[in-house]
Amino acid sequence: MLFAALLFPAGFAGWAVGHYTSLGESSSTVVHTVTIGSTSAPATTTAPATTTAPATTTSPATTTSSGGGNAAAGKAVFAANGCAACHTFKPANATGSIGPDLDTAPASDAKADNNMNLAAFIKESIDNPDAYIAKGYSKGVMPTTFGQSLSSTQLNDLVAFILSGTAKS
Repeated sequence: MLFAALLFPAGFAGWAVGHYTSLGESSSTVVHTVTIGSTSAPATTTAPATTTAPATTTSPATTTSSGGGNAAAGKAVFAANGCAACHTFKPANATGSIGPDLDTAPASDAKADNNMNLAAFIKESIDNPDAYIAKGYSKGVMPTTFGQSLSSTQLNDLVAFILSGTAKS
């Protein structure tokens, strides 16, 4: 249990270090290294340190939405902050039932909240969750600290992720 509790913050910290150390570099020069399930000692052979592979595709490296953030990075923010414990959201394989279903509720709640722009509504719902209380839910259930604990980049990424998977009605 302790291992699982420490795994998410460690993974997020690794992502953040890698993400911020590559700022200012073009996407074709940034090298990403992924380690999956290694339990053995490191190998003693080394690879050349100065090899560069040319970019072979012109597709964008990130997924963005009108929320202004990176939806792929937002998925990591969603996982690292325990959103799945309270919300159902298919793109995150989340089945929580304490808070509104993020597959459908944001669009209908934004309309109910004076036809608010969907991206702005999602952002406000994270930053100031008591500004609009969805029907059937109570004030004070969602933590009000995400506006302070998430950077503006993380918040925009999380908004983009939720926006990319919610039903627009």
